[in-house]
This record gives sequence, C-alpha cells and structure tokens, in this order.
Amino acid sequence: MGGRVTYTDVLYDKQDGIAWITINRPETRNAFRTRTVHELTDAFQDARWDPSVGVVVLTGAGDKAFCSGGDQKERGSGGYSTGGERPAVGGEEVPPTSRRFSRPMYVDGLHSAIRHCPKPVIAMVNGFAVGGGHVLHVLCDLTIASENAIFGQTGPRVGSVDAGHGTGYLARVVGEKKAREIWYMCRQYSAQEALEMGLVNKVVPLAELRKEVEQWCRELLEKSPTALAMAKQSFNID
Repeated sequence: MGGRVTYTDVLYDKQDGIAWITINRPETRNAFRTRTVHELTDAFQDARWDPSVGVVVLTGAGDKAFCSGGDQKERGSGGYSTGGERPAVGGEEVPPTSRRFSRPMYVDGLHSAIRHCPKPVIAMVNGFAVGGGHVLHVLCDLTIASENAIFGQTGPRVGSVDAGHGTGYLARVVGEKKAREIWYMCRQYSAQEALEMGLVNKVVPLAELRKEVEQWCRELLEKSPTALAMAKQSFNID
C-alpha cells in the first residue's frame, strides 16, 4: 500500500510499509517553524495508526541538512508553540475542532509522537543535525548518517535549552559527562565522532544513505511488529 498527504513544510509518503517523513525547508537548512511542527506531528500520528506502516523514516530535504532546529525568525518568548496560521492537512485547512488539532501541538508534543510511536523510527541524517534538529534525531530509535553529517547542540548560544527528552535522554545515549559537554560547550561533532560515542548506528557515504536506510527498513519489516512495539515500550518505560 502507498499514499501521499499534501503538506506545506513536510513531504509525507508511504510506500511498501515505510512512512517517509521529510522536512521540506532546504532554504532554511530544514529549520522548523510552528507549521512544520504541526505537520510533523500530524504525519507521525498518521503513521502510528496506519496498519500498513511498519517503520518510519525522518529526514530533511536536500543534501545539506537533516534539521537545523527552530527557525529563529519565528521564535518568541514562548518558543515555537504558538503563532502562525492553522496548518493545512491534506490540502485543506483543518477546522479548530479537528481531532488532530484539538489542543496546541507544541514541540514537546512532536517529541512525544516520535518517542511513543510503537513502530521503529529511523533518523536519516543527511547533513547538519543541530539544535532542535539534533534533539529530533536523538529521539528516533535508530540513526543512520551520511559522512557529511554534523551533530551538536546550540541552545546556550541563543539562550535556550531542551529541558525534556533532549537532555536526560541524550545522557542515557552517550553518558552524563558527554551529554553535558554537548550541551554546555555547543561544539559540533563529525559523523565519525558521533558513531564513536554511540550517538548514531552507522555512517555511510551520502550517495549510499537512502539505500542503507531502505535495507534497515526491510530488515525491520521482517520482524514481528508486536514484538518491536513491546521492545520499544520496554526501553521507554525503563
């Protein structure tokens, strides 16, 4: 089964059991704005409940960036959770009473949608994964990166911090000391450095990235979806 939903900031395509979610703002290095967060959350919710989907891939358009975090042009004192027009889903404006948008969709709502999707989520990192974009890849179950990928946090440079999954869960992935270094120092790390610290699962040449991710997806689709869902829940609860 396949399908396509029309968004403004996101490309969403479902083919052969895989849901491909692509942040489509290459002109901003795929920085997210309010509309982007709404659309990403909606796409992850759709993938979660679609029985034809067995694995989800999150990536960014182009070959320069996975996601560079929040769009600073829109960021206000309240972050990225408000402002902007109500996003259109499927080509139509969503009414305020819609099930999908019955409450504000905050960035942490997107984080929860990724973290609690019962299906494996792979980050296909094709360039910069920094700031809020770095948090997104950390929250995915697996990360496959191209050799040109760059990782890092920027929060303290611009007076912000992810006080949720982006800090505590990062420490579980790379250890307390390294996580604090990443956040406090705002340094950038190469794909190879990320691999060595356990931040990514595999690094491949950019030209081979899609093929590699497809192979991982095929292997996951051969596994029991119930067992995978239970394993993910067990990891999260622990």
